[in-house]
Amino acid sequence: MRKLVYVLAAFLFVFLSAPVFGDEAALKFPMHEGSNAEAHKHNEEGISHYNQGHYDVALKHFQTASSIDSSVGEAHYNQALCLDKLGRHGDATNHFYEARKYAHGNEAILKSGILNAHAPMKREGS
Repeated sequence: MRKLVYVLAAFLFVFLSAPVFGDEAALKFPMHEGSNAEAHKHNEEGISHYNQGHYDVALKHFQTASSIDSSVGEAHYNQALCLDKLGRHGDATNHFYEARKYAHGNEAILKSGILNAHAPMKREGS
C-alpha cells in the first residue's frame, strides 16, 4: 500500500509540474509607419494556421515574415512557438532570444513564460 502511495505521489508531482505556458498564443505585430505590409500578411496567415494546429505551415509563414523584416520581435516569437510545438527546441530558443532582442517593449513577449523558460536572461545580448 505504501508503494502505491509513493507511485501516486510521484505521478501527481510530474503531472502537476508540467509547464503551464505550453499553449501561448501567436502574436500579431503592430502596423506602424514603415511596417512591411507583406510581412504583416504572412504573420497573419501564420497565426491562422497556428490556431488550427498546422504548425509546419504556420512556421513557413512566420519565417517569411521574419525574412522580410527581421526586426519584428513578434515574427521571431511566433517562429519560436511553432518550433517548440514541432519539438525543435534548440531552434526555438534561438528565436526566443531574437524575439526578446526585437520586442520593442512588448510585454507579451518580455513576460512570456515559454520565452523565459527557453531563453533566460543569462545569454549575452538578450
